[in-house]
Amino acid sequence: MKIGCPKEIKPQEFRVGLTPAAATEAVGRGHQVLVQTGAGIGAGFTDEDYLNAGAEIADDAAAVFDAADLIIKVKEPQAVERKMLRKGQILFTYLHLAPDADQTRDLLDSGVTAIAYETVTDARGGLPLLAPMSEVAGRLAPQVGSWALQKANGGRGVLMGGVPGVRPANVVIIGGGVVGAAAARVAVGMGANVTVMDRSVPRLSYLDDVFMGKLTTQFASAAATEAAITTADMVIGAVLIPGAAAPKLVSRAQLSLMPQGSVLVDVAIDQGGCFETSRATTHQDPIYEVDGVVHYCVANMPGAVARTATQALGNATMPHLLALADKGWRQAVTDDPHLRAGLSTHEGQLTSVPVGQALGLQAITPESLLDL
Repeated sequence: MKIGCPKEIKPQEFRVGLTPAAATEAVGRGHQVLVQTGAGIGAGFTDEDYLNAGAEIADDAAAVFDAADLIIKVKEPQAVERKMLRKGQILFTYLHLAPDADQTRDLLDSGVTAIAYETVTDARGGLPLLAPMSEVAGRLAPQVGSWALQKANGGRGVLMGGVPGVRPANVVIIGGGVVGAAAARVAVGMGANVTVMDRSVPRLSYLDDVFMGKLTTQFASAAATEAAITTADMVIGAVLIPGAAAPKLVSRAQLSLMPQGSVLVDVAIDQGGCFETSRATTHQDPIYEVDGVVHYCVANMPGAVARTATQALGNATMPHLLALADKGWRQAVTDDPHLRAGLSTHEGQLTSVPVGQALGLQAITPESLLDL
């Protein structure tokens, strides 16, 4: 199979979909790999690294999209890229379709077979291709939030760990999954006073055990969430409903309850955001203020640490990439129900029920498409 890796064009996206290590594996199995020149520079990989792995270098994205049977990326294809997709081609990347009607429509119109990283599952019920980036974004959240808390950036001027005689920052993390646990680890390490909220009592019990009393756990009822944000210096949104739009957990009216200069970090922004006032931002212009509250809503947070993030993502995607290349998409998703869970579109049909529900579109299950 011809595997193509174009350079990411989303603003300030420095990751790359294919590592030289993955290219070596694919070439070793008899596949052809085509990488756009400069695609790996942001993550510290040169064209020579890919040539040494046995890949070929293409002059531009059009050459990659034109030649490849399988396109591997990091972020959802942008409008100009979607015009280059075609029927019979496989797209393997993050899609986040639920809040993105334009992208969904374009993918359906193109006829491409699109498989979304964020809904591929594993035997434990996890999301193995989302987890590494969730881990990265979670660990970044308190760091970027502490920067936004600085007075020069519009924040209320609170130091995360405080100093002797002055209390540390109050950090509320809504969601105790991979993102929330990673955020808690860093926030606790920075010396903050951390509260993690979740609707799963077993998950809260697990976090209480793991952190050995170094944070507070709280069941995430609407009333408890409202009470928690009134004294929060920073609120990190870390909720996820796989494949679906994120629920809105903090309304605009509730911003008036928060201290002036407090910070919201919305890690769920790829799925539409979990705060009513969230809108996607970029690393170049990451924050904005609404009603005296600073919002950090960068839609590709792991892109800030591109080398670490690319290597982590490449480790997770490689087995699935090789399965798609070795078997073709139909046999690969037939053999592997976990990869099948990522199937989102095929030849104009929407094969993700949560996306259909979010956008009001007719959708079928991957199993019905495959007659399983």
